[in-house]
This record gives sequence, C-alpha cells and structure tokens, in this order.
Amino acid sequence: MERNARNYLVATCGYWAFTVTDGAIRMLVVLYFYLLGYSPFEVAMLFLFYEFFGIVTNLVGGWLGARIGLNLTMHIGMGMQVVALTLLTVPDAWLSAPYVMAAQALSGIAKDLNKMSAKASVKTLAGDGGESKLFRWVAVLTGSKNALKGAGFFVGAALLEWIGFRGALAVLASMLLLVLIVTALLLPTGVGKMKSKPKFTQVFSSKPAINWLSAARFFLFGSRDVWFVVGLPVFLYSVLGWSFIQVGGFLALWVIGYGIVQASAPRLMRRSHHGRGPGCGTARLWAFILAAFPAAMALGLQYGFDPARVLVTGLVLFGVVFALNSAVHSYLILAWSDFDKVSMNVGFYYMANAGGRLAGTVLSGWVYQNQGLTGCLWWSSAFVLAAAVLSFMLPGVAGPVEAGESAAHV
Repeated sequence: MERNARNYLVATCGYWAFTVTDGAIRMLVVLYFYLLGYSPFEVAMLFLFYEFFGIVTNLVGGWLGARIGLNLTMHIGMGMQVVALTLLTVPDAWLSAPYVMAAQALSGIAKDLNKMSAKASVKTLAGDGGESKLFRWVAVLTGSKNALKGAGFFVGAALLEWIGFRGALAVLASMLLLVLIVTALLLPTGVGKMKSKPKFTQVFSSKPAINWLSAARFFLFGSRDVWFVVGLPVFLYSVLGWSFIQVGGFLALWVIGYGIVQASAPRLMRRSHHGRGPGCGTARLWAFILAAFPAAMALGLQYGFDPARVLVTGLVLFGVVFALNSAVHSYLILAWSDFDKVSMNVGFYYMANAGGRLAGTVLSGWVYQNQGLTGCLWWSSAFVLAAAVLSFMLPGVAGPVEAGESAAHV
C-alpha cells in the first residue's frame, strides 16, 4: 500500500475513534443533566466553554500544527479527551455547572485539535493527486467522521441506559487511550510541519476567498446546532415521550445518514463539476435549497401536522442537503490552501465553524425555552439564508486563490 494512503487510513481511524467519544459525551451530558433537573438553557450553557474554546483552539491549533506537526497535535487532542472523560466520572455532588463547563472546555479543545489535525493532514497526504482525489479523500474523511459521530450519539445514549453515566465515561476513556497509543506508534512525525517557524499573526488569512468561505461556514453550522444541540433531543424526550435510546438512536441515524451522503458527495456531484472539484456556485445553490427545509418544518408544526412525521421527514431531507453543502465547503478550504499553510488556513476556517456552533448552541437552549422547537427552526432557516448570501462573495471557480486578490476579481 502506498505510504501516504496507509498514513491517511491510520489518521482516519484515529479520528473515527475520537469522534465516537465526542458524539457519546455530547449525548451523555444533554440527557443526564436534563434528567438531573437542568432547564434547556442551562443544558446549553454547559457547552458554552466547549464551543468557545473550540474557536480559540482552531485559531491557535493551526499555527501550532505548522510548528510541531499535525500528528502531534492530533495526539495531544486525544490525550486531553481522555482526561476530560475521566473528570466527569466524579460523584454527582462534584458536578456543579462550573466544573462540568470546565471539563467540556477541555473536551472542546481536544475535539478541535483532533479535527483540525486530521483534516489538514489530508492536503499533505493527498499530494499531487489532483483536485478530484483531494475532493474524494476529504469527503470520505469528513463523511465517515459524521457517520461515526452519529454512532457515538447512540453509543452514549445506550451506555447511559445500560451501565450509567460514569460507567459509560470509563469505557469511552479506556477505548480512546488504547487508540492513542496505537496511532502514536504507527504515524510518522512531522506531517504538516512548516520548514520555517510561522509567526502567530500568519494564522489570520490574507485570502479574501478563505475569509468569505469562513463567514459562510459560521452561519451554515449555526443553522444546524440552533435546533440540533438542545431543542430537538429535549423535544423528542419531553414532548413526544421518546426514551433515551430512541432519542439517541434517531440522532445517530440522522448523523450517520448525513455522513454517508457527505462521503458520497464526489459521486453525487460528478456530473455537475465534470471531474473537477465543485465550484462556489454549487455552494450557493445548495444553501438556498437548504433554507427551505427548516422553514417548511416550522410551518408544519405551526399548522398542527403530526410533529413526529414532520420532523423525521424534514430532518432527513435537511440532512442530505446540509451534507452536500458541508462537503463542498470542506473541499474548497483545502483547494484554496497552499501546502505549507494548510494547517493555519484550516484552523482559521474551523475557528469560524466553531463560532457558528457556539452561536447555535447558546441559541438552541434560549430559543427553545422561549419560542419552542418552531422558533429554533425559523432561526435555522435565517442562518442558512445568511450563508447563501455570503456565498455570493466567493470567487466563481474552485482552485488556488492568490493572496491579496479580491474575491470579486478571481
């Protein structure tokens, strides 16, 4: 097997294992603390530092990866996640809101170090295989990650019901520690490391296309988390009367299906981009289509249609179109990044991604508590429309964009 392909598979497997724990801990915290009597907004606030430090980590992590290597930042992230999982195994009396928020902050740093490292390394490992190969590799990595995160939702909910909160955390921490040891032994050192030591100020992108894409990414992921993080699981459990396993199973299937579509995006879009990577017109088109689905679900709930049918049908369609949007964005950020600056560009881009998740997370709890799930869906539609409008500032073609060029003139 080609060395780069082998290293890509090892990095991907490590990312998969981490992703299962990330999805599981999210479901464990949402359900367990709601069960302890926390309000939807209080549950959302438990993730405040998780998302906030994700912003900081993506900003600093890309610069750090360029200095010390992406494989090392990936393993630092794994180790921090093991610590974060272990911190939550303390007795209930210790699980105050500030303590849980601190543990979630550590988990947020770990998650974004791991994600930035895995995705940035794809650009390096894909080499000169062309834009089509890059699109395939990043789509498979991202799509499979999301499928495994969905599996993590189910694993978290199932373990909560079968062996309890602390037993679930212990199992997840042990599994990830084993994976950390194996991948540390198999991966080479120095992947993505720049020959010269970059200055911290270089993490801020000078390419207009990357800046506009990052802004669109902020609203795209805010549109998902504004209903997904707190509003939907609490609605399914408290209003529709679903069990923990049913809630976790549905969210798992949704994210798994979303991941499968994302991994299949190169094949699904083959005719539209004629063997090359997709262009920005593709991102605009699918963003406008996506905005219709949360609006339609909100109208369905307002007019008294069966909520379970409205949500299941609408969210399946939303997931398909959202996956295509996300796959195009993930490709474009790598296509526009120089090889020696890929970790910093990806870090900056995922800083915007984390900012959107933070906004969506906080709004998910606040809007659900004040406006219900219907309000969450209207906010989601507005966020997608903002992403679509910002996409008009992107250049008309995919591919490298020179620093200093105006997006309108690329």
